[in-house]
Amino acid sequence: MIPREILKRIRQIEIRTRRLVTESLAGQYHSVFKGHGMNFEEVREYQPGDDIRALDWNVTARTNVPHVKKFVEERELTVILVVDLSGSGLFGSGRQSKRELAAEIASVLAFSAIRNNDKVGLILFTEEVEKFIAPGKGRRHVLRVIREVLCFEPKLSGTNLNRALEFVRHISSHRSIVIVLSDFLDHHDSKNRRAMALSQSMISLSFSAIKQLNRRHDLIVIQLIDRYEMELPNLGLLVLKDAETGEVVEVDTTDLAKRRRFEQRQRETHANLAKMLGSVDIEILQLQTHLPYDRQLIHFFGNRSKKLHRT
Repeated sequence: MIPREILKRIRQIEIRTRRLVTESLAGQYHSVFKGHGMNFEEVREYQPGDDIRALDWNVTARTNVPHVKKFVEERELTVILVVDLSGSGLFGSGRQSKRELAAEIASVLAFSAIRNNDKVGLILFTEEVEKFIAPGKGRRHVLRVIREVLCFEPKLSGTNLNRALEFVRHISSHRSIVIVLSDFLDHHDSKNRRAMALSQSMISLSFSAIKQLNRRHDLIVIQLIDRYEMELPNLGLLVLKDAETGEVVEVDTTDLAKRRRFEQRQRETHANLAKMLGSVDIEILQLQTHLPYDRQLIHFFGNRSKKLHRT
């Protein structure tokens, strides 16, 4: 039995995101995510202007009348949402946590997909894949996806994106749209943690594995960020607990030089992630929990559509 408060939150997310899909993203989704193949539809007589490469020589020889094969775009797609549920996703300094933002973005993408009669699947991961929902269609299926992103209780708290991406390779033989939603933070790899004053390192990614996956699928990365992961507020001496490792650290946020070093280090870390992904032609959208995401999402899809139509 789902608690009434959870149902209310899911319904609120549905209302907000469906409005965005209907008013702003309805047309863009189709142009950004096109079918990846052509299906045979029929053979008909040749008409002036038809591509002669489409001639069906067997039918033409049998009837003595030129015929061409007609194909239509294979429109139905499969969208796989790969969502990070590690402990750091519970953090949020504003009205919502990174995990709550992930649920909203997943909702937007899922409703966009079913509006175009596409399938949506879900992979929830921490240090391992914790849950897989096979691709499906319909409003009820999408609401289940939102509920799981929002409410699923993972067994582990760490992060291993490589395992999740490897899982995608095994479960999806056909080309799919794979969308990763993560903060890309890995606390386990941080060195000299106390000196770094809670700054985090990026997830350790297998460069060759992610390159191969992107070659086989259409891979998109959405990084979820909280502003206080980019800049330390001046709040005096803080005692902070790492959500993934349980480590407790004291941080003196009155030290201006320390705050500036933290901001510089975080900017460089996020820029390096974007640069690494860009080098293998993987697009990344960075969203912050305290800022409206609708315009950024629309802008991202718009730019991607223009880029695809230029190629």
